Amino acid sequence: QVQLVESGGGLVQAGGSLRLSCAASGRTSSSYAMGWFRQAPGKEREFVAGISRSDVNTYYAASVKGRSSISRDNAKNTMYLQMNSLKPEDTAVYYCAASRRIYTVGVLTTADEYDYWGQGAQVTVSS
Repeated sequence: QVQLVESGGGLVQAGGSLRLSCAASGRTSSSYAMGWFRQAPGKEREFVAGISRSDVNTYYAASVKGRSSISRDNAKNTMYLQMNSLKPEDTAVYYCAASRRIYTVGVLTTADEYDYWGQGAQVTVSS
């Protein structure tokens, strides 16, 4: 079992930066492929970024590619999402997720591939 807790959300002006953290407890997060998703009011939850079990592979949604960076500190059991040049359309609740699938090599990009979820962190970008 893995418990995930996000932090680092908040209110930021357009063009600003924010770093979200996802602390994992229980079985070490380095055993899992992990990812970030977000859900804006009235919209479906969408994939933002993911990192493979080996940390070799990362993948980003087109909407954040070039402005975001996903990373993981296995010693701290913590995953990060650095977001730069934030836009009002980035406003959403951001969720981190971990997958139990042990035979994956690449990045998992769909919500149903993930087994554990955090409670979410609100990110609001003002114009």
